[in-house]
Amino acid sequence: MTQTARHSVMMIAAGMTALALAAAATAQPAENNARRAKGYPEKPIRLVVPVSAGGGTDIVARFIGQRLTDTLGQQVVVDNRTGAGGSIGAGIVATSSPDGYTLLLGSVGHITFTPALFRKLPYDPQKDFVPISLVAEQPFVLAAHPSLRANSIKDLIAFAKSRPGKVNYGSGGNGGASHLGIELLQIMTGISMIHVPYKGTGPGMTALLSGEVPMLLVGVATALPHIKNGKVKALAVSGQKRSQVLPEVPTISEAGVPGYDFDVWYGVLFPAGTPSAVVGKMNAELVRLLNSPATAKRFASLGLEPISSTPQEFAALIRREIPKWQKVVKSAGIKPN
Repeated sequence: MTQTARHSVMMIAAGMTALALAAAATAQPAENNARRAKGYPEKPIRLVVPVSAGGGTDIVARFIGQRLTDTLGQQVVVDNRTGAGGSIGAGIVATSSPDGYTLLLGSVGHITFTPALFRKLPYDPQKDFVPISLVAEQPFVLAAHPSLRANSIKDLIAFAKSRPGKVNYGSGGNGGASHLGIELLQIMTGISMIHVPYKGTGPGMTALLSGEVPMLLVGVATALPHIKNGKVKALAVSGQKRSQVLPEVPTISEAGVPGYDFDVWYGVLFPAGTPSAVVGKMNAELVRLLNSPATAKRFASLGLEPISSTPQEFAALIRREIPKWQKVVKSAGIKPN
């Protein structure tokens, strides 16, 4: 063999070795990823809830935590970490080890409202989390006192336009769902109403029932008993589809504001960097339990509807909603904290 031929053979051999090493290096993380998922979980999992115990979010978390405990064979421990509009609890998860043993049960408020409501957050909702799946949505209804001279969304828009800056609406507090949902309606219709915030949904509902405020955007479960007994009237529901418990009430979009869409959603997220195979396994477990009759029954008792998604669908929802609510908060004149 000539020197040139020997050199060519050596070069080919070296190239093949390099390719083999590169392939091995590429395969190693994938193998590690699959191995982690196969044995996962090997210890208890912490489910951080950024609100206090006893509320709707906490009840959802405890139900899901118990179901996951049953199916995964490891304890899922609910850890309530409150404060700063949920950003404290969310921040704890964002900075946790991405090993699959810390979860966040977040909502629209903690993930897509907070970037508009706070100047500095301890996390970036899009960069510091890996969405796993949506788990529930809470339909809202625009409930009105019987004295309000409007029986539909079209009536309300006409009524408010004839009295700019003179029609009041209540909410459970500045920057909350019941506030921002109405602000979105005002942006999309060009009406201008006066916001009257209360210290929570309970006081807001009391004000509506007494006629102190003529309308309130509120969770269907909260308003339903009062709608049934005629103490308030339902003008429309806020989501993309009609509520299962108020099927005769149209959506705001159907009733004259095309494209209006607002539900309070809940979802489960991991810290960024969690292995994709672990994310996939947790997604499969969540989708399975969310599709069960027991979950549908339990959520219905809370005024919620189970909803599942892929991680990609959940991530796309977050991307869409952050700029949407930034626009709403700015339009409402709310100053970030």
